[in-house]
Amino acid sequence: MTTTSPGWGILGAGRIAHMFARDLALGGHRIAAVGSRDADRARAFAAEHRIPNVHTGYEALVADPEVDVVYIATPHSHHLEHALLAIEAGKHLLIEKAFTTTGDDAQTLVDAARAKGVFVMEAMWTRFLPTMATVRERIAAGDLGELVSVTADHSQVLDLSPGSRLIEPALGGGALLDLGVYCVSLAHALLGPVTRIRASGTVDDAGIDHRGAAILEHEGGRMSTVTFSMETLGSNRATIVGTEGVIELSPSFYEWIGFSRRSNAAGARVVETYEPAVDGRGMQFQAAEVERCIAAGLLESELLPLGESVAIMRAMDEIARQLRAGD
Repeated sequence: MTTTSPGWGILGAGRIAHMFARDLALGGHRIAAVGSRDADRARAFAAEHRIPNVHTGYEALVADPEVDVVYIATPHSHHLEHALLAIEAGKHLLIEKAFTTTGDDAQTLVDAARAKGVFVMEAMWTRFLPTMATVRERIAAGDLGELVSVTADHSQVLDLSPGSRLIEPALGGGALLDLGVYCVSLAHALLGPVTRIRASGTVDDAGIDHRGAAILEHEGGRMSTVTFSMETLGSNRATIVGTEGVIELSPSFYEWIGFSRRSNAAGARVVETYEPAVDGRGMQFQAAEVERCIAAGLLESELLPLGESVAIMRAMDEIARQLRAGD
């Protein structure tokens, strides 16, 4: 293991891995290696991002002594397999969302990490952006009063042509795991555990959900409404409602570009607009949290505890079950 800044190993060389690598560089983090089962893709990725070590295959990546933290950027369906590979090698982990494809798999992953004593965190990168921190501050200060509800939409027109992982059951395809997870995670972060779910949507003959909606009941009688689609464009906005005011995250709430806050006391007028300057996409903030936790000897982050990632996946399980059953 290196004694300088942690060395990152990127497992997978697809689109999201490129985004993460670019933001790691912006944040001054050190990428030690990349691994892909496609040798040409691995070499091209390394050349583009100036990565010194290139591995064909994931076993070699997790065995690299220069790698301290592995970022898993493969399809959802492979997260558990690749996480267990890295955990067995004693590497810390940042796992792209969705954490796994099921709640049981998420618990298996967490149990393995705890047994080995390695740090693990879900790469729900929006949790770690400056906007999220500021929203939490406003809520803690009582600016919204008591939280009542959250609404969130994540709907885009994605490539669903033959061969796309989004329509492949074996690769964890579907709008819920790819887009809806942002909405469910936001609601869970702000309103706490889910106690009841009502969901419906459109599912094709292969069992792939193309669009859906769910009403989630949370502890204390609070409610959230989430909508998601991979074939139609939606508002992509989120609203956080309290007894004393409202915060609106828009546009593209999942990127947490900024927010506006309206106050009941001000006649529902906008009393604050927050627009932070963020380099790149902002994925470097989650990397900074990983490195902070590792330096402190922590095995999970208080901003996204492992138990919460498991709970989110279990809520997603129930949404998926209802979508497919037509409850």
